[in-house]
Amino acid sequence: STVGSSIISRSSNKNVAAAAASAIHTRHHASASSDSSVNISNKLQVLSKISVTQNDGRLLRIRHKSESTNTDMTFSLFLPSSHGTILRSKNQSTPALYWLSGLTCDDTNFSIKANAFASADREGIAIVIPDTSPRGENVADDEGYDLGKGAGFYVDATEEPWSEHYNMYSYITKELPSVLEESYGVGVDAKSIFGHSM
Repeated sequence: STVGSSIISRSSNKNVAAAAASAIHTRHHASASSDSSVNISNKLQVLSKISVTQNDGRLLRIRHKSESTNTDMTFSLFLPSSHGTILRSKNQSTPALYWLSGLTCDDTNFSIKANAFASADREGIAIVIPDTSPRGENVADDEGYDLGKGAGFYVDATEEPWSEHYNMYSYITKELPSVLEESYGVGVDAKSIFGHSM
């Protein structure tokens, strides 16, 4: 079962949630081939940014070069409407929940299916949604769906051919939090982790 379900619950406005889910799916998947991405630093490239709550909570899809996996990694980041105004203006960090998806997922599954952003916005919590594995032409894979790309093993591999890129433990626990703390002020003072089917 999903850990943290008491924090993130269903939105009462199903029409807004349905429209947001549709927009997330359309814009995130269209952004992969779009030239409209924005570089916000030498490290991060914002592929898409959309409003997903009534109070203008934002969902960003971001790509960056990972030192842990030696690949480009993509993650989604929900920033509550309070992020830019109340918390950051008082030099406070927005608390962060890291969501880890399971087998065959990527960073978009939770965004589309969980209906969590209205509750996270109300509580002033950012949600970080990393991909489940490194990806790319040079990344080792397996014919089975339960090993290799998209398999959702959040460990640092110790044997070839996996050890070159599959360093997801280091990515999730060290690199990604550092990137988000530095670039967005998310999770500096408080962070937690939850997920499903990992």
